[in-house]
Amino acid sequence: MSEITPFTVEISDAALEDLQRRLRDARWPDQLPDAGWDYGAEMGYIQELARYWADEYDWRAAEAELNELDHFTTAIDGQNIHFIHQRSSHPDAYPLIISHGWPGTVVEFLDIIGMLTEPDDPADAFHVIAPSLPGYGFSGPTADRGWDTVRTAKAFSELMGRLGYDRYGAQGGDWGSMISQNIGRCDPDHCEAVHVNFLFATAPEDGPGELTEAEQAGLGRANLYFTEGAGYMQIQSTKPQTLAYGLTDSAVGQLAWIAEKFLAWTDNDGTIESAVSRDRLLTNISLYWFTATGGSSARMYYETLRPGAAGLGGPLSTPLGMASFPMEIMQAPRRWLEDNYNIVHWSDMAEGGHFAAMEEPEALAQDIREFFRRFR
Repeated sequence: MSEITPFTVEISDAALEDLQRRLRDARWPDQLPDAGWDYGAEMGYIQELARYWADEYDWRAAEAELNELDHFTTAIDGQNIHFIHQRSSHPDAYPLIISHGWPGTVVEFLDIIGMLTEPDDPADAFHVIAPSLPGYGFSGPTADRGWDTVRTAKAFSELMGRLGYDRYGAQGGDWGSMISQNIGRCDPDHCEAVHVNFLFATAPEDGPGELTEAEQAGLGRANLYFTEGAGYMQIQSTKPQTLAYGLTDSAVGQLAWIAEKFLAWTDNDGTIESAVSRDRLLTNISLYWFTATGGSSARMYYETLRPGAAGLGGPLSTPLGMASFPMEIMQAPRRWLEDNYNIVHWSDMAEGGHFAAMEEPEALAQDIREFFRRFR
């Protein structure tokens, strides 16, 4: 069995100076007058964000905040896996593995981990395990083919066993939702329940049925996503290596590639900062930049979505809870999902979008606590 090694987040001064130089020396494209965000990331906003990243953003403060948590690395299936393992002060806390997605990192969970490990009621406490997906952040680039959501789920279930947890729950959004579902599929003897904040399905064979206004709005957002917002997915699922050159060499390129999604996918008033703080956004992007994983993270799309891939899994019998946030990019009516999922808990949330743990950490933490009470 591979060792579990303590890990400290520590970026060199040289890497910081290189980032700042690249941002200040960026070569900018043209932009049509009054184009706004219609063609993609708006240049004036990206220029201001780049200036702030270079001149005002405090990586050392973010690094110190990350290092307040307990970080480790281990090797599983030939891959380095970084993870936060934050044990509650309450010894009977319930183990919970939480998985992020793209373009997220473990930074998504900085606000929610403490809410889960040290809640007001000790009976609601969790020991939280938050891995960096293979190919993402401090896990580093993947070393071989095949790291889809199924292989990742198997690695994460092995991690839970390696940590000594013989019963636990899984939670996630985006890729983390699919990984959490697949943990339930591949480790049903130990993973007792799955909670997600992202779940989608197409209409059943007998038709969509009568839809509420909220369900129609959710499907409208899904249609908009597939017609106007999924170009990144087509690139990342077909030619991620071509994209990798720009993301790895250009800090502005990496910045724009992710910032555009935070504007499109959050519940905001027209600005990213109304949903997620500028510093938190840049800490998330910084993890991609400093670890040079913009390209390797994109490979998750290739491995999971390529023709013939088994990365999405089939029906799930493990009890499932769903927190449905109103501005999620894709939403399906509950009845479309019930043939394939054992849904025992469903919450229609008041506010929030795709990055729920960053946008509405208190609401998400409360829903996770409520769902898992029945399994303690």
